[in-house]
Amino acid sequence: MGMVTFVDETTAGSRSEGWGLDMAEERLTLRELIRRRIFQEVAEYHAKRPEVFHGLVRPEGAEHALNGYALRTPRRIDPQRQTELALKAFERNGFLVLVGDRQILDLDEETDLPLGVEVTFLKLVALVGG
Repeated sequence: MGMVTFVDETTAGSRSEGWGLDMAEERLTLRELIRRRIFQEVAEYHAKRPEVFHGLVRPEGAEHALNGYALRTPRRIDPQRQTELALKAFERNGFLVLVGDRQILDLDEETDLPLGVEVTFLKLVALVGG
């Protein structure tokens, strides 16, 4: 079993601290990697019930908040729906994924997950006036 570290970055230059998730497999598709990440962040949100959801994509009905998304009314977040939103965002070029120093271009592409690998989710920020 190995640890994968997830890091979020933006093209504006911000970078999250990162957090780890144990993986038993040495290879996974990007689709499965995203699904596991989403299920973990939703599970952590449900366990802690913070005011702001810190996740890859915004839950439906949530507003942007500092470093996350604020739900107008507290509720459970559906991890399956969040996964669907994340996969659609990837397909629309809402973010890029780098495993180590290699960009993964296809959701069904399998990638190696060596011990301690960093998986970077680079969120693309729209340019002003562009």
